[in-house]
Amino acid sequence: MINDLLYVIPAGTSKDEVVELLKSHPEIKFVSLVGVDLAGNDTDEKIPMRVFLKDVDDFYTGSAVQTDGSSVVLTGIATLNNAKVDMPADPTVNWYIDYNFEHFDEETGKPIGTLRIPSYLIHDGLKVDSRALLAQSLQYVKDEIKTLFKKHPKVSGLEHIDGTDIEDVVFTAGTELEFWVKTPLEQAEVGELTASQVMQEQYWQRTRGTVRTALEQAIIVLDRYGLQAEMGHKEVGGIKSHIDEAGNLTHVCEQLEIDWRFADAVQAADNELLARIIVKEVFRANGLEVTFKAKPIIGVAGNGEHTHIGMAAKLKSGKTVNLFSPTDLKADFMSAVGYGAIMGLLKNYEVVNPFISSTNDSLNRLKPGFEAPVCIVTSLGHTPEIPSRNRTILAGLVRDVENPYATRFEVRACNPYTNTYVALSAIYLTVLDGIKAAVESGKTTKELLAELSKESGTESFYLEKDRAYRSEHDVFEDYTEDERNRLFGRPPATVWENLQGLTNYPGKKEVLTAGNIFRNELIDAFVAGALIRWKTELLHRIIPENLTIVRACKRLHDNHATDHDFYIWDKVSTLRNYLAKDSVEQKSVFTLIANAVESGDYDLASGLQVEMYDKVEELKALYTQYKKNII
Repeated sequence: MINDLLYVIPAGTSKDEVVELLKSHPEIKFVSLVGVDLAGNDTDEKIPMRVFLKDVDDFYTGSAVQTDGSSVVLTGIATLNNAKVDMPADPTVNWYIDYNFEHFDEETGKPIGTLRIPSYLIHDGLKVDSRALLAQSLQYVKDEIKTLFKKHPKVSGLEHIDGTDIEDVVFTAGTELEFWVKTPLEQAEVGELTASQVMQEQYWQRTRGTVRTALEQAIIVLDRYGLQAEMGHKEVGGIKSHIDEAGNLTHVCEQLEIDWRFADAVQAADNELLARIIVKEVFRANGLEVTFKAKPIIGVAGNGEHTHIGMAAKLKSGKTVNLFSPTDLKADFMSAVGYGAIMGLLKNYEVVNPFISSTNDSLNRLKPGFEAPVCIVTSLGHTPEIPSRNRTILAGLVRDVENPYATRFEVRACNPYTNTYVALSAIYLTVLDGIKAAVESGKTTKELLAELSKESGTESFYLEKDRAYRSEHDVFEDYTEDERNRLFGRPPATVWENLQGLTNYPGKKEVLTAGNIFRNELIDAFVAGALIRWKTELLHRIIPENLTIVRACKRLHDNHATDHDFYIWDKVSTLRNYLAKDSVEQKSVFTLIANAVESGDYDLASGLQVEMYDKVEELKALYTQYKKNII
């Protein structure tokens, strides 16, 4: 029965063919138009199939379904008094059928299916959604690259092609999905998780029981949808499960990763949405909870979603050429286009980062010591002949000297809730800026390598003088924090600090708005939505959660207490009051944050948020020390 189901309607399928397919699969009862707002949220509705088949033309044009745009994250665009948003279908990508294996059709005996149709969001005649932003950005970059090669048909490192022979430019992307799996309602001790991580007990270990079953099922289902899963494995985080009397695993708390094949950039972002749905549903069916949060457990490895980007040219001969790969893979790391691409991303990353890390959770993950990048720096490898991989940098070169098609960049800062559509838009637009600079400079690959590898304080034709951009070292171990900040820039600690990059670097922001695709109204809407979420979460989730931690720190010692107990408890008590207890003369940190947010002093609120994090971690460490001495 499972093999008889329709999982995919391929991109480009004609309208008549779509109708015939759906009529031949009566178990597909519903249609859902999937629009993606600027925060990365995807819409989901249940439209009866008879309505779709009756008004199919209107679904394609967008006149069949409208949504209330003020209820999704189109802040400042769709307002309460101008909220109508049309949702036309996008037939250029795959459409997927989402099956409910807990609800079966009585006539066919098959699970009820919902056809998920990727769609655009149109407000006042303009596309305002994340999918459209990516599609239009890629078209702009494609046109600019083709024009660039017509002006400069011979580019260093691409001597094997003539730029005037380029017929099309293709953008590929792929994401690696990390997630934590646990038994519902059960919590693991952070200390135990940290110890397991330090001792490397979990990474690439064998999966067992329900976790193994769910992982295998998820990979199989991904293949049914044509995503071509490439690997599923345990990640660095987790602890060993327990076995109950019935032989079932309990106290599950593990970190996993699933990878699937790259695709066209828009399709890749659509595939990611599908993959998250599949993983959650498959693991839930096996009695396990899944979280894609970037940092679900403070002090333990978070979830990344390393995002790979590539660029290829289709020639008039029909041949496809990787534009990042050099003519001689053993003589050069990259072509001039590749060097320009990574330079563009790194130079302008301050205006890319807001779209990659726009939540408190995302920035909690980006801390030194957890293999999560905090520095704007790349690694190419030690020599062109022998590829290597540096896991401490922001964006690294991935290559295979035997396979020119494998050359790409891995951006390591993304997480599973990064809006991949918007992030890829920002990445490719800044990549274009660097490619133009590199190609138009006429520099050779050796000269561009020297530019990228320059020391801080060295003049550059494109990169900033007082920054360094390449390191083959462990940037966490081989540099002090001050050295990292001086060489690679100080990383933002809060959402507010990160969003300020769009204000503090107007020249770099112009790179994003070139071509008027990533319009200022879209940037402003994204920022406004991110600020609302930052303030709301800070006041109504983070502070209450930290207050719970403060209140849980109870006095435990009695008449048998030692001077050490009194000394540590005094420190704990002082910190508790500083964080959460107001007096007439002095307000607590929690109150000061709330007041700063209320008054619109976001600089102060941001600084206090950092202080709050530091003090809460100090409190937790002190209280752990205090408890251990109580016997």
